[in-house]
Amino acid sequence: MQIKPLSEITSFFEKIAAPMNIEIVDVEWNDKTATLTAFIETAGGVDLDTCEKFHNAVMEPIDELDPTYDKPYTLNISSPGLDRPFKTERDFQRNLNEDVELKLYAPLKGKKFLEGKMVAFDENTVTVIIGKEELKISRNKIAKINKAIKIRLITKNKNKLENKND
Repeated sequence: MQIKPLSEITSFFEKIAAPMNIEIVDVEWNDKTATLTAFIETAGGVDLDTCEKFHNAVMEPIDELDPTYDKPYTLNISSPGLDRPFKTERDFQRNLNEDVELKLYAPLKGKKFLEGKMVAFDENTVTVIIGKEELKISRNKIAKINKAIKIRLITKNKNKLENKND
């Protein structure tokens, strides 16, 4: 199915999102399922209410844009997910001085998967601290970079409370 250019659709979404303090992270078209998906972000994160609010805001105006030239499609509004790859400079800026995961095309010092604190970046490189070592890695050697996900398990105290009704 032919659709309007994603850049045009993205620009359309951005005009509606900006006053709502919502950032359009990415827009994707799935030709197989005829699905248009906008991935959104806010400073406080994205929840179901945020997705619904943005979906409702674009429903009428998107009919005027007519992204699929009057063909049926499904519109999805989604958070980008915790482990989404960084795509924009804003993604890198948002995660500066945070722990990141890097998957490399080829091993560096014997490893294709690295995890460390991203302390700097520019258009060509990403600098991470792994342990006590600072590594400057060329972006063209990075297959994927995303925020490191930390899971903290909380266990209940397994000691039984004593009955003190003496």
